[in-house]
Amino acid sequence: MTDNIFLEDYKLHVVFISEHQFRLDYQAVLKRLGCLTDPQFDDVLKKVTQEVDRRRCLVVKSAERAAAIRDIYQPLHPHVYHINESYLATEFKQIVDYCRSTEASEKGLVGLLQAEAAPRVYRLTVFKKSFCDELIEELEHFEQSAAPKGRPNTMNNYGVLLNELGFDEDFITPLREHYLRPITSLLYPDCGGCCLDSHKAFVVKYDIHEDLDLSYHYDNAEVTLNVSLGKDFTEGNLYFGDMSQVPLSETACSEVEHRVTEGLLHRGQHMHGALPISSGQRWNLIIWMRASQERNKLCPMCKKRPALVEGVGFADGFTKDSGLPSENALCVLT
Repeated sequence: MTDNIFLEDYKLHVVFISEHQFRLDYQAVLKRLGCLTDPQFDDVLKKVTQEVDRRRCLVVKSAERAAAIRDIYQPLHPHVYHINESYLATEFKQIVDYCRSTEASEKGLVGLLQAEAAPRVYRLTVFKKSFCDELIEELEHFEQSAAPKGRPNTMNNYGVLLNELGFDEDFITPLREHYLRPITSLLYPDCGGCCLDSHKAFVVKYDIHEDLDLSYHYDNAEVTLNVSLGKDFTEGNLYFGDMSQVPLSETACSEVEHRVTEGLLHRGQHMHGALPISSGQRWNLIIWMRASQERNKLCPMCKKRPALVEGVGFADGFTKDSGLPSENALCVLT
């Protein structure tokens, strides 16, 4: 709850244990980045402590919002909450069928995908355009409603947490288990691709008058799927660097284009960001897929052995002892 706090004004991730620690670790760094006065530093300190407090209340607040949404929100397109093969692109279903076959291999699968310049980043068409349009219509309908809204994370100010809206049980979970895991098992066996047992799914929105871009970061995931849903937009490519252990100064980045209906699969610890859109509006479906078998050894965010507290639902994808879904937990360190 105290690690990886993002300061948008300074494009910096920080750790907050105490005010004393924070001043020692970051006052000089922030000064070099333009935080020159005491009032500016006090404002940063206020934002950081508010974020720590928000994280401590996250589980309760999220459950409260989900309950309120169930009570007051009337979906525009109820059918989009349930996965249906008619939503899926023909090419995607063919790839999944191959992965389920006895002849499947990593080499054979890579031959069916479009490999990007960034290592182990793969492109595939996931949904039909008609489904993407209906999903955006549903999300816009929700945005315009009086229902409470939780934002995806500190880096995205506009978007929707899909578990709170009711997408997890009948859409995201079967999509992960029955369609995505056969693919990730072949592509990413070294980082938990064969045992992805939970997720966090959300939609982010970029608009010329709202969030334009996304700073360089890595995901709280073993494997990520990022699907461009629409609408019409220009620019805003993703860029990929190296893994999270490698400094940006030692990294050559590769740009990857967003195309509507297409998804990009990549390792969660692969550093990346999104360049600014120059016009229009873009919605992206993000699924952070998690493997408790991997993260129970080492938290991917704080890089320490996780210190767990009980969570709700999939929480942060850690498991206590039994590994049952009811035992999913949060790492108190991040």
